[in-house]
Amino acid sequence: MPLVPVITAALEGALNAALYRNRALKAARQRLVGKVLRLEVQHLPGPLVLVFSEQQLDVLGQWESEADCRVTTQLGTLPKLRDRQQLTALIRSGELEVHGDIQVVQNLVALLDLAEFDLAEVLSPWTGDIVAEGISRIIKGGGRFLQRGAARQQRYLAESLTEEWRMAPGPLEVAWFAGEVDALERSAQSLVARLEKLESK
Repeated sequence: MPLVPVITAALEGALNAALYRNRALKAARQRLVGKVLRLEVQHLPGPLVLVFSEQQLDVLGQWESEADCRVTTQLGTLPKLRDRQQLTALIRSGELEVHGDIQVVQNLVALLDLAEFDLAEVLSPWTGDIVAEGISRIIKGGGRFLQRGAARQQRYLAESLTEEWRMAPGPLEVAWFAGEVDALERSAQSLVARLEKLESK
């Protein structure tokens, strides 16, 4: 079974569920009506072409005409497109190469940012409601587990730095220590001078 039709069908179902079921997103969708976005994602066997219409989004594996916008990126960058704050940074860093009408990408990212993405709702047509809900909970639980682990590591690092900072000497202690070292050096030089004097007698 070819991989491209499976990817395009799954992506089309997920995006239509997330972007076209919610009536509140109609104004944001209107900006994309009639636009064609070609996504070239590394490690995928072919391009993904998103064709926006009033009623739905079609995801195709081939498109003969010229696209309004062509985006080249990596698979790992795609989830970052849900946050419109990151778009400029992704383009500057080279993670996202945009050719053509950049407004198409900006409008899509804005729409994705507004959309509420429910994984169970997207999966249910293929797996059934119970399995979809189970998978969704497992993924959300895994995400929470990872977030808690990251928060724990961050807290541990903050506590370690705070403890180190407390143990570090203050400016007055450093000045006192430097004075003591100077005094010790003067005493040592004085002792050496006396020893030399005694040896010369």
